[in-house]
Amino acid sequence: MHFASDNTGPVHPKVMEALFRANDGHAPGYGADPITLAVQEQVRAIFEAPQAAVYLVGTGTAANVLTLASMTRPWDTIFCADISHLHEDECNAPEFYTGAKLTLIATENARITPQGLRKAVLKEGTRGVHGPQRGPVSITQATEKGTVYALAEIAALTAEARSHGLKTHMDGARFSNGLAHLGCSAADMTWRAGIDALSFGGTKNGLMGVEAVVIFDSSLAWEFELRRKRGGHLTSKGRYLAAQMQAYLTDDLWLDMARSANEATARLAAGLGRLPWVELLYPPQANIIFARIPRSVHEQAQAAGAVYYTWDEPGDADETAVARFVCDWSMTAGTVDAFLAVLSAPPKG
Repeated sequence: MHFASDNTGPVHPKVMEALFRANDGHAPGYGADPITLAVQEQVRAIFEAPQAAVYLVGTGTAANVLTLASMTRPWDTIFCADISHLHEDECNAPEFYTGAKLTLIATENARITPQGLRKAVLKEGTRGVHGPQRGPVSITQATEKGTVYALAEIAALTAEARSHGLKTHMDGARFSNGLAHLGCSAADMTWRAGIDALSFGGTKNGLMGVEAVVIFDSSLAWEFELRRKRGGHLTSKGRYLAAQMQAYLTDDLWLDMARSANEATARLAAGLGRLPWVELLYPPQANIIFARIPRSVHEQAQAAGAVYYTWDEPGDADETAVARFVCDWSMTAGTVDAFLAVLSAPPKG
């Protein structure tokens, strides 16, 4: 019963098979191999963006920070959510790679609002040479709390950014889960809604370790290439990154895995919602659930072998703790039901 992270799940067998096939013989390095070139065309087709620049890197952090560095000057500030991965989980890598700072924006259901963005933007870039200048906006789809921006919400944010002359980046580590929830096209959730560049995640959705950077604004492409090399993220044997992504995109495997994860999460959320001692903290729209649960129930679950993260929040009562449950593509209905059976035991005391 593993609900700690989608990073802990297995690699899909079709991805492993693709890696074995890619390991046959020799191939040009640094992204000049046939598999990488084919993957770039696959991505362009899926996003209906024939002119998009497509690059592969090994980690989500690299995808985010190299893309943002290509959009940011060192004296800028990057506008992002106060709970974003950029702020909470990347060890100041955005600042290291861009030289810029982050301006944090409070959220509603883990999503930035146009009003919140406008307030933050108007507050910055007003002190001339003495203060940071306005840089790009970064939003996360799906969010770190498992909620999803509607298409109209993305468009409203990018319109607000454009009104100030700013570009918009999407951290799509769980892009597939967000897309599966909305049931729209990849183009609708990105460039048609005003997104200039995307970190298109794969590692959290059944790949061994690869992310695609999809740049819709061609003016950013060459700088990204230079920064990728200078930052140590141009992989010499790129065919092994590309083989994973090729398997991922073939026959919609990426969407099948995301739907499986989302469906398992919905099943878990429905079960948790029936328990009077469980409080769901955010609408579970993708593959993540946050819930406040009595400590005695956590003890029962963990004693039964359940693996997930818990932590306290400011103001928590002593008898409860917040938990995060994440379902990956391999989560089964049987595992979810077994976990719910453990959590269904009434709290002690």
